[in-house]
Amino acid sequence: QVQLVESGGGLVQAGGSLRLSCAASGRTFSSYAMGWFRQAPGKEREFVTAIGWTGSSTSYADSVKGRFTISRHNAKNTVYLQMNNLKPEDTAVYYCAAARFQFRSAVSLATQADAGSWGQGTQVTVSW
Repeated sequence: QVQLVESGGGLVQAGGSLRLSCAASGRTFSSYAMGWFRQAPGKEREFVTAIGWTGSSTSYADSVKGRFTISRHNAKNTVYLQMNNLKPEDTAVYYCAAARFQFRSAVSLATQADAGSWGQGTQVTVSW
């Protein structure tokens, strides 16, 4: 089991950028696919992006392609979400997640059911 803590959320104007961080505990961090989900008020939690355990595979929701980039820095036990050209519809609580099983690609973490660990979430608010 991987323990996760998100940070980096905040308030930003439309068109601006934020970088979220997800710090993980446990020596097996590098063996898990990692991802980000988000949940807006009154809506279900949705997939945003994921990265495979090797870092060579990534996947993105259509709504964020070309704007968001996921990366991982295993030496720091951290996964990042770089968010550029933010839009008001990106406003949500963003959750970091680790895949349920080790040694999987990015596509293995496409739904909430695929996650084995969750962070507490960090609020991202995009204003006009």
